[in-house]
Amino acid sequence: MDEAEPRRRVLLELLRAALAAVDGRRCTSQALRSRRLAERIAQASPFWVAAVGKAAAGMALGASDVLGASLERVLLITKDGHVDAEARQLPGLELWESAHPVPDQRSLDAGARLLRFIQEMPRGVRPLCLVSGGASSLVESLIPGASLADLQQLNRTGLASGLSIDALNARRREISQLKGGRLAPLLEGRGAIALFISDVPLDDPAVIGSGLLGPAAGTGASTAAGAPDDIERLVVASITQALEALRARAGGLSVHIHSQLFDGPAERLAVRFAHELALGGAQLEAWGGESALELPTRPGRGGRNQHLALAVARLIAGHDLFLLAAGTDGTDGPTADAGGIVDGETCARVACAGLDVDDCLRRADSGTALAAAGDLVHTGPTGTNVGDLVVGLKLSQTEALEWLHARPGP
Repeated sequence: MDEAEPRRRVLLELLRAALAAVDGRRCTSQALRSRRLAERIAQASPFWVAAVGKAAAGMALGASDVLGASLERVLLITKDGHVDAEARQLPGLELWESAHPVPDQRSLDAGARLLRFIQEMPRGVRPLCLVSGGASSLVESLIPGASLADLQQLNRTGLASGLSIDALNARRREISQLKGGRLAPLLEGRGAIALFISDVPLDDPAVIGSGLLGPAAGTGASTAAGAPDDIERLVVASITQALEALRARAGGLSVHIHSQLFDGPAERLAVRFAHELALGGAQLEAWGGESALELPTRPGRGGRNQHLALAVARLIAGHDLFLLAAGTDGTDGPTADAGGIVDGETCARVACAGLDVDDCLRRADSGTALAAAGDLVHTGPTGTNVGDLVVGLKLSQTEALEWLHARPGP
């Protein structure tokens, strides 16, 4: 990627600001120090922490920053490659790196370990549960009669068909002994605290991670049996916070934040975003949500954000427009890239590399095309996961350079 191009630098800086606002470590420590939780934290010791999801390592570090010596044990279940060196030094750490987006035997092993971890917890220990997106695949315990093959087929079919995350999570809950409020009853009477980083619409704990530590669906703050539970639940980060941080960082530019979260097929959304970027009156347009991508039998390289970005590139070809689409967790589908930044010359660069944009989209091989164009965005694991961020920019090079020169420090 040509990061010397000032408009790409603007978009990358705004992405960094958005990610910093929803950083798992920062948001978890802030929540535990908040007026709402500080008194409960001060009155309880020791703590056992169960952290599950793509942001689990960052959230666990945030808990350690506040709890200090009160933190006795940490069970950390996360995606491969999402644990940094500092997180590996957490006190009493037990680390399980698991599978995402398609579960494997490690997911079932992690689910069994999570159940045992709760069962082993002494009565005098206060549980702190940290849940973020990705938990649906990373940890599971199946109902009798369901198999790993059933679970994998459900995930593969749901992902390949472009099924919405809400619909896919609903199907996952049907065969799970953990999801949909089934884990919460095991914590009764312990005064548990559950913090969430949300990657779902409405930021509902009953939906985040397929309801891993949420109340039973439709019962409010209740156990699966419908009785009131004593779990204090708090969502500490969401895409809304990321978008507002982006707005604040974009001072000096006219900004339009689209309040309704997007969903639906990536190529259909690409038409909408290209249209709103081209015809809108703001210099910067920003959207949050999660697209869906129907995959062919043998998909190529890429993910939904790369596919969306390449589809937009086809629509803005020849125009002086830029658009970034990225997963806030730093990964896009099965790839290690977060997404892409495209502009009016992306398709020309792809063609110069001997590739055809339409063919790459048809084969779900957008990552190959964006790599050839130098348009991939790579952040590495970010320590958060609040869904996807799409940002369109309508600036001249001169305006972008002026903004970069005049902007305040981070």
